[in-house]
Amino acid sequence: MNAPHPRRAAVTGIGVVAPNGNSTQAFWKATSEGVVVLDRITREGCEHLPLRVAGQIRDFDPPAAIEERYLVQTDRFTHFAMAAADQALEDAGLSRSDTDAAPFSVGVVTAAGSGGGEFGQRELQQLWGKGSRFVGPYQSIAWFYAASTGQISIRRGLKGPCGVVASDEAGGLDALAHAARAVRRGTDVMVAGATEAPLAPYSMVCQLGYEELSTVAEPDRAYRPFTTAACGFVPAEGGAMVVVEAETSARERGVPVRATLAGHAATFTGASRWEQSREGLAQAIRGALDEAGCAPEEIDVVFADALGVPEADRAEALAIADALGPHGARVPVTAPKTAVGRACGAAPLLDVAAAVLAMEHGVIPPTPNVFDICHDLDLVTARARATEMRTALVLSRGLMGSNAALVLRRGAADAS
Repeated sequence: MNAPHPRRAAVTGIGVVAPNGNSTQAFWKATSEGVVVLDRITREGCEHLPLRVAGQIRDFDPPAAIEERYLVQTDRFTHFAMAAADQALEDAGLSRSDTDAAPFSVGVVTAAGSGGGEFGQRELQQLWGKGSRFVGPYQSIAWFYAASTGQISIRRGLKGPCGVVASDEAGGLDALAHAARAVRRGTDVMVAGATEAPLAPYSMVCQLGYEELSTVAEPDRAYRPFTTAACGFVPAEGGAMVVVEAETSARERGVPVRATLAGHAATFTGASRWEQSREGLAQAIRGALDEAGCAPEEIDVVFADALGVPEADRAEALAIADALGPHGARVPVTAPKTAVGRACGAAPLLDVAAAVLAMEHGVIPPTPNVFDICHDLDLVTARARATEMRTALVLSRGLMGSNAALVLRRGAADAS
């Protein structure tokens, strides 16, 4: 296996805006307790759509978190990103004066799969309902996948390497890999993550073409992966941002290393080819383990992709067994996203946040609403499980065919 890179990428700050909490603390409390927030969709203009259940953020107040001059030129998904980035930077002990002192040493990378559908829909309605003179100038940028990266960079004065991963769900893990590699190449700090807002009417109609989408109307039955009742997934909004920096510089600054991004790999097996995703996901897991210098038996917990489609669930369970060997049947597996839904490219970022917090607290969060497991997995259900963890594996697959795996190491455990 490869030796760990001498300039390891460390997570020093986490920020979350999610259906079950608009701060890291609130998110973790709800996640660890298995609080389910899936509910009937209440967004205006969505009443007639066959998609009935989602994970909505109901108490986020954009004007309280974002300055007016940025609000008017950005979509809801970017509002989430800017708020989560603020939380993450504060958590990492990086003030505006700190980043102003060396702006070219701090970069931004985000992932986006849905873009700014709410903003775009509103402006297009203005165009066709009133005319072109009623379309705002920010229509050209607010919907764009790179909007969150650009606005975080502009608002915080961050002038280091910036980028966006425009991809499916697995792109969230790929964004963290880009951040880790930037740090290994010499960038001091990267603000990285993903947030999504795919619950506007236009965005929801776009999703109706996915056969994997659940249209079950009962919130407690709509998303039940790894069971005989699996009927697809439900969407969600929100996401997480993290601060990634060199482990050595974090220790020099005197801030805790919450985790290290030890290994990542990605593969592609094609849209909705769930049987083939077994091989692709297993290969991604092996690649992540290899980059991390990690043996399969070192994995203490797996945060599963958990699509909720029988063929996809079976492929994921088999991929875990293929890549981890006999340990795959013994390692605890969890999918806390069944409480909040799958937030497109931000779904694995919420899993990463939960994995870091799980290792810190020694508690594996449960997989709510899941009871009758029909796969050979040690799935944590009903209630959280207390156990010591040093290494976590986070998995993600996208509807368009991407597969990704990320190995996280607990920060305190590697301090020596």
